[in-house]
Amino acid sequence: MCGICGIIGECNPYPVKKMTQAMAYRGPDDAGVWHKEKISLGHRRLAVIDTSQAGCQPMFSQDNSSIIVYNGEVYNFKSLKEGLEKKGYRFRSGTDTEVVLNLYREYGKDCLKYLRGMFAFAIWDDNKKELFA
Repeated sequence: MCGICGIIGECNPYPVKKMTQAMAYRGPDDAGVWHKEKISLGHRRLAVIDTSQAGCQPMFSQDNSSIIVYNGEVYNFKSLKEGLEKKGYRFRSGTDTEVVLNLYREYGKDCLKYLRGMFAFAIWDDNKKELFA
């Protein structure tokens, strides 16, 4: 099981790095921290669906304007991915994480209406300067 964490308002990414270290038992395969201005997001990875480096997190949208940390499983991600590909979205990984991120890019907060599964995530939308979790 992966682990996600973050802080809004802290100017230093160090506390989030410490949080990811404390969650090492949740994801031995990788760890990542992203920081910008007054937000930091962290992730511990247990690689299951796509074990390649393409599935590492925090994960960025194609235009780098949205960043996600994610844990869980979206059961219908393959059909959602097909629908997004028909709309012109391109994918770098085989993860449900990237599907959730692009679903958010397409539908905003209404992306939740399409997801079937068990999951938790946080998406920083740099265009809106807004966290959706």
